[in-house]
Amino acid sequence: MLLTLLNIVVPVFAVVAVGFVFGRRQRHGEMGFINLANVAVFCPALVFSALIDNPVSPGESWPLILAGVLSILLPGLLLCLFRFPGLERRTLVVAGMFRNTGNIGIPLMMLAYGADQLGAIILLFVLSNLIHFSLGLFILSRDAGRWQWLQNPIIWAAVLGMLLADNTALLPAFVYTTADLLGQMAVPLMLFALGVRLSGGEMGDLGLAFRVNLAYLLVGAASFALVAWLLPLGNDWLRLLALSVMLPPAVLNYLLCEQYRCQPDKMASIVLLGNAMAVVTIPLVVYLTLTFL
Repeated sequence: MLLTLLNIVVPVFAVVAVGFVFGRRQRHGEMGFINLANVAVFCPALVFSALIDNPVSPGESWPLILAGVLSILLPGLLLCLFRFPGLERRTLVVAGMFRNTGNIGIPLMMLAYGADQLGAIILLFVLSNLIHFSLGLFILSRDAGRWQWLQNPIIWAAVLGMLLADNTALLPAFVYTTADLLGQMAVPLMLFALGVRLSGGEMGDLGLAFRVNLAYLLVGAASFALVAWLLPLGNDWLRLLALSVMLPPAVLNYLLCEQYRCQPDKMASIVLLGNAMAVVTIPLVVYLTLTFL
């Protein structure tokens, strides 16, 4: 089991570490264009090709869809019960709701639970994106565009992939092959870019960041237990949800807090320490899910 665990976790963190070292050595390196290409081109291509290969029927997958939504909303509601001096509630809540389902979640879940789960993994990723760019932006700023999620190409790639999954005869082979090739770049680039982004941050109040991340793990575990009790979920979906609620806060939370002037310095510390703690928490969660589910 130890070797299996290492084979799952080490490659993911190794690519992040390569990006981190590269970012430290190239202090003036600019990743903005590459990150934009990943969000606008490579990730949508991954979502589209993955849903073509691994069709997801909304009618059959409604328990997973509902569970994915609840696993985002419930931690936000539970975090309203917590108080951390000097930390605004919106800062606390947003980082606890939206986890690193893209950069770390997709490759980890594929390695841990199998590529045959890619359709369900992508579905959870798309749900997180949809809620992040709608409700998440509303929490950060009432002035944020409420319909900004409509501009997210990942959402439209998911819709198109679901529509064409059962009608692949309408899709020319070269279109799928092109999307598949572009999508193969997304995951390693997400991991590498995460390392570069983390290399440029600095941790401030480590005590606060540590307490906040412990609260995230606590509400994540409580939310998972409640969702697992409420909904008819098989073991495959339970594993995905268990890992998704225990992932570290998304780096995107920091970027959005910077954009909307919502304590970006504190958010940076929370995100950085959360991702550092994931080196311990993620192997433990993967081990528990593979052993008991």
